[in-house]
Amino acid sequence: MTKNKGAITNFIEKYYLHFNAAALVDAAKGYEDQLNNGAKMLVSLAGAMSTAEIGKIFAEVIRQDKVQIISCTGANLEEDIMNLVAHSHYKRVPNYRDLTPQDEWDLLEKGLNRVTDTCIPEEEAFRRLQEHIFKIWKDADTKGERFLPHEFMYKMLLSGVLEEYYEIDLKDSWMYAAAEKNLPIICPGWEDSTMGNIFASYVMKGELKASTMKSGIEYMTFLADWYTANSENGIGFFQIGGGIAGDFPICVVPMLYQDMERTDTPFWSYFCQISDSTTSYGSYSGAVPNEKITWGKLDINTPKYIIESDATIVAPLIFAYLLDM
Repeated sequence: MTKNKGAITNFIEKYYLHFNAAALVDAAKGYEDQLNNGAKMLVSLAGAMSTAEIGKIFAEVIRQDKVQIISCTGANLEEDIMNLVAHSHYKRVPNYRDLTPQDEWDLLEKGLNRVTDTCIPEEEAFRRLQEHIFKIWKDADTKGERFLPHEFMYKMLLSGVLEEYYEIDLKDSWMYAAAEKNLPIICPGWEDSTMGNIFASYVMKGELKASTMKSGIEYMTFLADWYTANSENGIGFFQIGGGIAGDFPICVVPMLYQDMERTDTPFWSYFCQISDSTTSYGSYSGAVPNEKITWGKLDINTPKYIIESDATIVAPLIFAYLLDM
């Protein structure tokens, strides 16, 4: 057992010895080594990790400087805040595998949008945020100001307008922890989120200009500048799930190296992916880490880990290891 570590860490080091369990421990140790050697870490959040309440532990990871930049889907960006302001209105459906199409329709008519075993309440979550974020969008639009999607969310959180609605302990919101630190966030494809859809509807109604919201290209250039300024001791890549939250930011390295011809750009210094995707059939989520070498993302010697399991089980354990729990 590791000295000065908590009960969870000692447990996994004693019993997680083979296969995916061993990969979990190896990846956690590799993550910690990166930070101890002065490298920085990007964490990407795909899936519905915010609705799975990853904030209960991820917020502390942020507060303790175990992550320096985040890439997430628009859903994860907004759903952590939705959980903050509407938690008591969420409905858990443990028998979700048994639902009929009629059962699903009944949930829709009640304003409950299902994510596996959890239903997000439309009125208390989506519409509550819409009321306040629209005012912030409109204010910027009127002034001719432009911001990235996460910057608008930070403004809303730090303004205090949501305080009257808080239904969980504020320390369990990873978005609030990130806002307090003004942590860089990359949110590619934000337009397909609920708030992205709502913003688009205001553009279609002529109430907002599309240009008020900075674009995905501007996210990539923002990331390129950040990577260039912060890669002296390496930047690791910890990927939860697959999809655009992972594929978008990891491409910044070949973009800088090949397209910008900055051949001194270092590869990602660590890579770990938690995924239950089958490794086959051209899937990005199912691609083994070595494939990324051929795309100029990872070096031959980059430490690489893949944990084929449920991220809602694995990620909290790795974060607990990093926090000495």
